Amino acid sequence: MNILRAGGILNVVVNILVIILVFGIIIMIHELGHFLMCKWTGIGVSEFSVGMGPCIYKKQRGETQYSIRCLPIGGYCMMLGDDEEDCKDERAFSNKPIWSRIAVIAAGPIFNFLLAFVASMILIGMAGYLTGEVNYVQEGSGAEAAGLQEGDVITHINGSRVYDFREVTMYMQFYSSDEPIQLQILRDGEKMELSVTPQYNEERGQYIMGIDGGYQPEGDYLIRTKANFLTNIKYSALEVRYWIKTTFVGLKQLVTGRVGVNQVSGVVGVADMMNSTMNKAQETGGWFNVVLNVIYFIILISANLGVMNLLPFPALDGGRLLFLLVELVTRKPIPKEKEAFVHAVGFVILFIVMILVTFKDIRNLFIR
Repeated sequence: MNILRAGGILNVVVNILVIILVFGIIIMIHELGHFLMCKWTGIGVSEFSVGMGPCIYKKQRGETQYSIRCLPIGGYCMMLGDDEEDCKDERAFSNKPIWSRIAVIAAGPIFNFLLAFVASMILIGMAGYLTGEVNYVQEGSGAEAAGLQEGDVITHINGSRVYDFREVTMYMQFYSSDEPIQLQILRDGEKMELSVTPQYNEERGQYIMGIDGGYQPEGDYLIRTKANFLTNIKYSALEVRYWIKTTFVGLKQLVTGRVGVNQVSGVVGVADMMNSTMNKAQETGGWFNVVLNVIYFIILISANLGVMNLLPFPALDGGRLLFLLVELVTRKPIPKEKEAFVHAVGFVILFIVMILVTFKDIRNLFIR
């Protein structure tokens, strides 16, 4: 018996190692962005760490200590002067020009977007890109009544440009009206406009047009179109755009209460999702499919982390950027002790939220 297919101990160990590796790569790339920009702008770095908590490995090279810590839930690039009230060293972060400091803080999220883009190029190069093609029209649905056909490619929905069917699905998840939806489509290369009146589906508890796409009709795997080099670049950028857009939509729905806190997942929840996806991919498509799904998660998590870190919340990169932008406008630095206090409060809030979400994720592992 193949122990991997049987879901044995080896499979569990391999999945855990892959999950740790994925989070480690994403965190390392984020901190590498800060680190390289520090080097480029002449800011000293006292420690570069992947992971949080107790140190399990460290190596001193020059002024910088390189560390691996036991918890793969974060990391940091400790810049010279970060832990001092008033550092006189000209290479300290606080003593550098404002635009150098902005570049250093912004580099982490930017590198996450770059990682997502490179991973997208690898994924699309291996498997192809997604389109907005419709491959199923339900009988008696609003879509059928409007004349939508299998093979049509949706390019706009209510004036918004869409590039693959996942965007149509995301749009309909939060559509709560029977008002007609205006679609622009391509049929055999010809542009057409259709008006589809959605119908309420009791089973799903939402309005639907009665179409499906992106997936094979008799399976749950994505339909992809082979890409050349130029289309790979284009659709890799669109893949990153999709996940950035998805993150902002999710945040909007969370703030407006249309998505509950119970639907938010932390590291444990994402790791569990990755584990389930890898097991299913191994059963249905072998190791090639597993690799594709791992790359897919790298894109998803990295783009998500880039967006979340840019939010103007204390203790995040976005919070530090906000203080720097205030300094840029007022031409006066905010007192360091006040900024440190705000970031400390933000860190405590984030830590509490992380603990609560982690507890929820662990509880869900045992009650499902």
